[in-house]
Amino acid sequence: MFIKEEIQEKQSRIRKFMEERKFTAVYLKRQANFSWLTGGEISYVNIATDMGGVGLLLTPEKAYAVSNNIEAVRMEKEADLPAQGYEIRSFPWHDERETAIVKELGGNHIAADYGFPGAMDVSAEIARLRYSLTSWEVDRITELARLSSQAAEETLQELKRGEKECQVIGRLSQKLWENRIDFVIAFCAADDRIASFRHPITTERRIENRAMLSVNTRKGGLIVSITRFAQLGKVPPGLRKQYKDNVYIDSVIMAATIPGRPAVEAFKAGIEAYKELGYSGEWELHHQGGSIGYMPRDYRVTWQTTEIVQENQAFTWNPSISGTKSEDTMLATSRGPVVLSEPVVYPVLQMEVGEYMFRRPDILEL
Repeated sequence: MFIKEEIQEKQSRIRKFMEERKFTAVYLKRQANFSWLTGGEISYVNIATDMGGVGLLLTPEKAYAVSNNIEAVRMEKEADLPAQGYEIRSFPWHDERETAIVKELGGNHIAADYGFPGAMDVSAEIARLRYSLTSWEVDRITELARLSSQAAEETLQELKRGEKECQVIGRLSQKLWENRIDFVIAFCAADDRIASFRHPITTERRIENRAMLSVNTRKGGLIVSITRFAQLGKVPPGLRKQYKDNVYIDSVIMAATIPGRPAVEAFKAGIEAYKELGYSGEWELHHQGGSIGYMPRDYRVTWQTTEIVQENQAFTWNPSISGTKSEDTMLATSRGPVVLSEPVVYPVLQMEVGEYMFRRPDILEL
């Protein structure tokens, strides 16, 4: 059930942008923007594509949903778009009329979030309108983070020596789908694969001593990212120290992710923490993460990033040292960083950075 005030707030952001840039209409068709603008509805059929099957066209006075006749029925009866103020304009699936309909309704100066014929691609500008989450989105992403942490941690609690990486992902998938949560990325890495590959695509490799589980979960368009580790037996002292150092680096970056400040400042703080702990160069082996929300990363922060952190903007940083990684989803607020995906059933690692105390997941010993 959508929240009227949330829909109005987001349409207002679009129309303000439209007025400032003198566009006659804005047409949005990417999955991320559809879910954002409709309060969590789904427009895709193919879960692996960035583009949805339904476009949303906003003019200064009206809102339209443009779709073929296949999707139009669900948009009306299940997604309930008419109640959100959208007039549905459909066309036969075998008679491609989308472009003509959008141009007829949208006028002569249309913006779009992809390469729509004759329109200006403003996908980057539209993405920025999503960054500051509404209070309703904060509630939803907080619940998603909690459920995702619980599913990942319970999955690894059941880890058995000799099972395949892909079996772990299968068990995780079942737990997630019980709450209608899917994933856009899911890695399980066994033993030496953790240190060998920063992106250890899941295989049929059997787990002997240790497993890393990383997942980007999605519900209602919103996405969170987490990583958890489990050890079959005692964690070796060297690995435990490295893991704690890794979590510290992550917490340093979180503590520096402050609304109103450049995102690159948090990135720089992380690089300094790597150096301070004796891991210079490790950061160069994998990106350090960045903004998250309706995309796995809206942007990855580098030295060249110019984005400013917004209030209630979600971030997932993922600093790694060969063999370990730290990854949780947080919210940047004027009161300080809020970790959304705190451990639920896992052992807790308390990490103090400046004035902030973080509750982070430790390695689970089985």
